[in-house]
Amino acid sequence: MLDEKPELNITPLVDIMLVLLAILMVTAPSITYEEKINLPQGSQKTSSSPTLKSLIVSINANKEIFINQDKFDFLSFADNLAQRKSQFNLDDPVFIRADKNLKYDDVIFVLRNIKNLGFNKVALQTE
Repeated sequence: MLDEKPELNITPLVDIMLVLLAILMVTAPSITYEEKINLPQGSQKTSSSPTLKSLIVSINANKEIFINQDKFDFLSFADNLAQRKSQFNLDDPVFIRADKNLKYDDVIFVLRNIKNLGFNKVALQTE
């Protein structure tokens, strides 16, 4: 009777895992998370669109506020925007993307905080 133990060859498994890791590392920087916001219809035919450096403040239907990609709640929004204010030019337009199901007071609260921090141009985005 032979007392041999079978050997497990894990080289193909390691090769596959390294290929999957390489694919993930290449595709991960291009994946951007976008919050779904149902914008109201606008009446103006011409529109200005945000540039790469523009400050975009998004508010979804759950009253979660996003400054570009970072998520905040209503209570901490003003303080967090004040801390990040130096990253943006105060003369560049700020775009507010608010869900159409929000109360008017919620959108005005965000607008007022942005204006109080010294941003001169604020635009409400619509579809």
